Amino acid sequence: MAEPPSPPEPSGPDRRGFFWPGGLSARLLILTSLFVLFGGALIVPPTLAAFEEQWLLDRVRAAELASLATEVAPDVVVSEQLSSELLEVAGVEWVAIQSDGVRRLVLRGSNMSRTPYLVDLRDQAVASWLAAPFQTMFGGEGRMVRVVAEPRFRDAEFIEIVAPDAELRQELTAYLWRLIAVTAFVSAMAGGLVYLSLNLFLVRPMQRITRGMELFRTDPDDPRATVKLSGRRDEIGRAEVELALMQGDLRAALNARARLAALGEAVAKINHDLRNMLTSAQIASERLAASADPDVGRALPRLERALDRAVKLASHVLTYGKTQEAPPEARTVRLAEAAEMAAEEARLTSDGVRLDLQVAAGDQVLADPDQLHRILVNLMRNAREAIEQQGPSGRGVVTLSLQQDEGQSRVRLSDDGPGVPAKVRERLFLPFTGSGRADGAGLGLAIARELAQGHGGDLSLVESGAAGTTFELRLPGAPAALATPPQAKTGRIRRKAAPTAPKA
Repeated sequence: MAEPPSPPEPSGPDRRGFFWPGGLSARLLILTSLFVLFGGALIVPPTLAAFEEQWLLDRVRAAELASLATEVAPDVVVSEQLSSELLEVAGVEWVAIQSDGVRRLVLRGSNMSRTPYLVDLRDQAVASWLAAPFQTMFGGEGRMVRVVAEPRFRDAEFIEIVAPDAELRQELTAYLWRLIAVTAFVSAMAGGLVYLSLNLFLVRPMQRITRGMELFRTDPDDPRATVKLSGRRDEIGRAEVELALMQGDLRAALNARARLAALGEAVAKINHDLRNMLTSAQIASERLAASADPDVGRALPRLERALDRAVKLASHVLTYGKTQEAPPEARTVRLAEAAEMAAEEARLTSDGVRLDLQVAAGDQVLADPDQLHRILVNLMRNAREAIEQQGPSGRGVVTLSLQQDEGQSRVRLSDDGPGVPAKVRERLFLPFTGSGRADGAGLGLAIARELAQGHGGDLSLVESGAAGTTFELRLPGAPAALATPPQAKTGRIRRKAAPTAPKA
């Protein structure tokens, strides 16, 4: 069978490169830097607004202190020279005070050529407070600012000053550059630490897991492909554990597939010779038919049936080797007769492991006769071998019963053997792994279940323990029982007699 085409290899630079933009590390570095810079940028407007507010308050307090000189001057009036000096020291052009509802110009400088813009520090909205520094820096040259604030050293309603904003604009610009430099440094340090932490705890483990997956896809037997568990208890640790378990399951499946392929190749090689041998055996059986020996006459039909089944099975070997079982040709089959023939081939005997047939002679099931025979032989042979292994006596009972209800037939086959080992139950129906014996191939139950599922039914383990094991074969359809024939003589097979109607 042709292997499916492998996915194309990624082109371009190695995607595992540390700084390649397509890799997780590079994307994490870029995103971390952007987020930290964005966080730093959010700090700039309120910081500038606080700086401008404090600068204006300093000018207000200086002007307020300068205005106190007028309180000690004769007639509360100072000379123009003193007024100019006080205004120059305070760094303002005008100072006014309002008290008792009367606004009074305390210190006055030169006339203003432009109307100043207003900044009221008593009640300022957040939006205007954040936008004020940028209006100052980008509002133009030669502007004046009018500031209204609450007084601290005078008993008045408010103090009002007018000052040029050129010095404020210069200091704001210088402070902005210092703030940008500090923010960039802090952002770089914080971003680097965040990046290194995330790269250490997330990216590197993911790169290791991805590398293991790539190596496993290339060569599942490569020891480097096995993911080394870090022992972490977070999502990364769980991913490592699940990946390691999945790799183990895939290796087991690939090994089983390789063994199946080798088995199929070997069977294909011997199939031709086997069919020739069976044909020779059929010719010999035809010659035995002319024998007058009564023992030969009694044994010959069983031999012919066994040879016919063997030839038919050999003809389907290659089909089964392609994992495709022949579709069943279901028809009504007497379960008692099918069980007796299967017991003969499974070598159930009255002085060893015997069959207890708890079905009426007329009970029927809907199944392919040959495939039903193979299912029953596999189950009975396994039961006999399990019983024979548990002690030197090698005696036991295999019980077969039938229950028909809800349009299906349920055939139960129980034995009084030692039971199926607990470690084998989970893989009981898997090829090459479900055998509990050292010399077992683990194919019997796998084949039996496949045949049962081909009928639309199933084969399952009902219970198993020290008292024995019970398997249940479910088949669709529940044909009515036929009239019970006279009781047949049974040596190693014990059958319950069918109930008879009471005489009138």
